[in-house]
Amino acid sequence: MNIKIVAVGKLKEKYFKQGIAEYAKRLSRFTKFTIVEVPDEKAPETLSTAEISQVKTKEGDRILSKIQPKEYVYALAIEGKQRPSEVFAKELSQLTTYGHSDITFVIGGSLGLSPEVMQRADDTLSFGKLTLPHQLIRLVLTEQIYRAFMINSGSPYHK
Repeated sequence: MNIKIVAVGKLKEKYFKQGIAEYAKRLSRFTKFTIVEVPDEKAPETLSTAEISQVKTKEGDRILSKIQPKEYVYALAIEGKQRPSEVFAKELSQLTTYGHSDITFVIGGSLGLSPEVMQRADDTLSFGKLTLPHQLIRLVLTEQIYRAFMINSGSPYHK
């Protein structure tokens, strides 16, 4: 199994990098885990609707260039599907059972994901209605992927 996160922007804070590195190390016993960063589009604070669309399209093109046709894609979005950790773990297990050994999670930029990326996604994932920094979402997502593997292995980590 291969799990990849495609994320817009660079991870800057050391403490996020350390947390993600720890979970990535733990995940290495279950799966090949990679994070691919694509550049964010530089834009002023205030944007028109057309400019927002342009930024999302440019970032979306960069994201899509990192996704292969065979990959099963989860798009992270506030309006995505929320599910308990146990359900998420079961989904990951079932995906591999039914031939999806390459799973990709997409985290967009501060303006969200382009319609093209959302169309390419096989499913959506949300960690709730709260707006969280994209760097924090990377850490939370990595931990939840690790948690899913621990649930599926019957480990007490989840308790």
